[in-house]
Amino acid sequence: MANRVVGYIKSCYDEMKKVSWPTMEELTSSTLVVFVASLIIALIVFIMDIAFGVHPTMFWKGLLGYIYQLMG
Repeated sequence: MANRVVGYIKSCYDEMKKVSWPTMEELTSSTLVVFVASLIIALIVFIMDIAFGVHPTMFWKGLLGYIYQLMG
């Protein structure tokens, strides 16, 4: 059992040596892209929430709130 565990750890170590790790510049660039994309998606969701009315206690009921009010 211990022999299998040691063999597994050695093979993991050998595989990790083959990996090409990103440079700090590549890592920073990728992080910035993910951050900006996340902000854009969050802004789109926020605008949709306000437009369609997510809070019934707000004075603005959103487009769907006014449609529901007209129907009922």
